[in-house]
Amino acid sequence: MPKNWAGNVVFSAEHLETPTSLEWLRDVVAGTARLHVLGAGHSFSRIADTTGTLVSLRDLPDVFDVDTEAGTVRVGAGMRLAELASRLHGRGLALHNMPSLPHITIAGTIATATHGSGDTNGPLASAVRSIDLVTADGSLLTLTEGDERLEGAVVSFGALGIVTAVELAVVPAFEVEQRVHEGLDWSVLFDHSAELFAQAYSVSVFTDWQDSCSAWVKRRVDDPAPDLSWAGTHEADGPRHPIPGISAEHCTPQLGEVGAWHERLPHFRPEFTPSVGAELQSEYMVPRSHASEALRALRELGPLIGPVLQTAEIRTVAPDQYWLSFAHGRPSLAFHFTWVPDTAAVRPVLARIEAALAPWSVRPHWGKLFEAGPDVLAPRYERWADFASLRDGLDPDGKFRNEAVDRLFPR
Repeated sequence: MPKNWAGNVVFSAEHLETPTSLEWLRDVVAGTARLHVLGAGHSFSRIADTTGTLVSLRDLPDVFDVDTEAGTVRVGAGMRLAELASRLHGRGLALHNMPSLPHITIAGTIATATHGSGDTNGPLASAVRSIDLVTADGSLLTLTEGDERLEGAVVSFGALGIVTAVELAVVPAFEVEQRVHEGLDWSVLFDHSAELFAQAYSVSVFTDWQDSCSAWVKRRVDDPAPDLSWAGTHEADGPRHPIPGISAEHCTPQLGEVGAWHERLPHFRPEFTPSVGAELQSEYMVPRSHASEALRALRELGPLIGPVLQTAEIRTVAPDQYWLSFAHGRPSLAFHFTWVPDTAAVRPVLARIEAALAPWSVRPHWGKLFEAGPDVLAPRYERWADFASLRDGLDPDGKFRNEAVDRLFPR
């Protein structure tokens, strides 16, 4: 069986199916006791695992239908973001934002509320207008806006069925320039984070939670040029990788070189292996209204975090309406951690981080590593019980359950 991208999870499925038609997929679902979809394998937990059959959507017929009047595109859920972005750009269209990695599938991206950065940019899931779902008995179900079940089914980590196609809102294509500003002082983050993250369409801060801080500023060229002179930073004199000391060859162009939205908003180029591979990842989100307190709490843990950290990223994310999205109902500040590949060393640090951020109802990224269980998490999601009911209705026999689902929603 395959491993996930980082190699820390060996999938436990009995075999892998790669159907080439929707009919074949429906037959597989109807005739299988346990199954789950395998996307790009970029999760760091067992969220995509199963003890039965893994299903890949990569060989299903191509779906790419643009509705310019409605401002939407209907696309196959197994398509990689990089391919979708390129095809949209060729039609003069764009997604509102992109995550750091364009290598992941559309289904996996929306199912885990994966996101980019920007005060006004929600997770990619916030662009969903409808989904096509193969449910447990092999039947087809399309959920559209106006059907409350859509708000429960979009961010569902594959627990409700197999998403085969997604309708997404699109915007006109735009160009972006990217610059890295170094020498960012902690006092700016503590006291002026709102001003800092409002400087451009997408802003990320990379840090080691001890000494180093830099701001990666991605400006739409039709927006005013940001002015960070007040922050005491200086522009980098060459391209930078998020992990200090690594060549920036695989990163998207910086130094103010203007390019298409999908070639600047991600940190990494799609034609290269992303990041370093030998790593673990976690991400935690708190309400943006508590940014200063949360930043100070994590800064105090810097000596604990540093020895097992490769790099960390801080981003802002706009709210969405999806029940299990970390951004449900609240503008968020996201803390991403790229760890050394040592689970035993990292897990105690996760527990300390979650405890430090607990006063602000911290929510985790579903596809990454975290320690909290349902007793802690359920009160932090207003529609947690509603999702459980939706899951029981669509999958009464637990066909799409797995270790990760059972951990969060025990029977």
